[in-house]
Amino acid sequence: MTPSGNRKVAVVGVALSDCGRVDETTPYALHAQAARRALADSGLDRSVIDGLASAGLGTLAPAEVAEYLGLRPTWVDSTSVGGSTWEVMAAHAADAIAAGHANAVLLVYGSTARADIKAGRRTGNLSFGARGPLQFEVPYGHALIAKYAMAARRHMHEYGTTLEQLAAVAVQARQNAALNPEAMFRDPITVDDVLSGPMIADPFTKLHCCLRSDGGAAVLLVAQEYVRDCRTAPVWVLGTGEHVSHTTMSEWPDFTVSPAAVSGRIAFGRAGVRPGDVDLAQIYDAFTYMTLVTLEDLGFCAKGEGGAFVEKGRLPVNTDGGGLSGQHPGMRGLFLLVEAVRQLRGECGARQVHRPDGTLPELAVASGTGGWFCSSATVVLAR
Repeated sequence: MTPSGNRKVAVVGVALSDCGRVDETTPYALHAQAARRALADSGLDRSVIDGLASAGLGTLAPAEVAEYLGLRPTWVDSTSVGGSTWEVMAAHAADAIAAGHANAVLLVYGSTARADIKAGRRTGNLSFGARGPLQFEVPYGHALIAKYAMAARRHMHEYGTTLEQLAAVAVQARQNAALNPEAMFRDPITVDDVLSGPMIADPFTKLHCCLRSDGGAAVLLVAQEYVRDCRTAPVWVLGTGEHVSHTTMSEWPDFTVSPAAVSGRIAFGRAGVRPGDVDLAQIYDAFTYMTLVTLEDLGFCAKGEGGAFVEKGRLPVNTDGGGLSGQHPGMRGLFLLVEAVRQLRGECGARQVHRPDGTLPELAVASGTGGWFCSSATVVLAR
């Protein structure tokens, strides 16, 4: 929710670890590398950190990560809801700081997902488990990608969305990645390249799907009184929203509506802004359909008009190349916040977004999605 105490909350440090193909390291090392870089970006000393949010690593996350980083936080969060984890954590951290329960909270993530598979330390999973509600779908081989593919097909049936429009999402992501030296894949692709690729789960060919990379990220949020000591300009947290929708597909009321329809409405309402005020959006894009339907549900276009919206490129989206071409080491939501902050601070070089009058963007939104549209969290940020 919107910080409810007397203190405003700002993001003052963001960073990525080494990303892409990182074979000779550990996830802990990537956590540490990203954390050090984010602290250096802020200009603050590590002693100010009294809060830590981390998920996805260790038996007692975030205790193991805190120990590895040499931190002894008095506020912690280990909420784990897939790709939306980091937007949820940013919301919780902002609330805690505003209420005076913490002063400076570090969000940090690192994964060697690609390197682990290459080295045989892990294999691909067809499901997230076979207990609880999931037991009713697992026997049918209903993998995560199949759930997204079904949803995409329903949107195509309901609204006439085309394969070419979905492919345009991948093409735009690659165009953005071409301008980002930290992106994993930068060679240009065309709509025909996307359509002619090997089929993974109908209607998704290979280029409709996110890449698998190694990498990490970190974001430092602080109370307003710390901003004067920072090296960088603050980016303020204006409003946040969270929503959990479903686990089993049978409990999803409408395949064409994502939980961002709720989290976005809440976040914009608490921020006191409208989607039309926003200059750029960073959206979780494990598959092309996610970008299209999330843009609709956040209110950037009407339901069913996402295909035409992305074809015309009416809004800068996933300016770093996203998970489709930039980086995707697992729970990618923290990367969305890093890119949004960098854009608002004007640090993105050739891919920097400008407003029509040539000035830097003033408002950005980062919207993370978890599971198979099971959860969503949206954060509105301002320069």
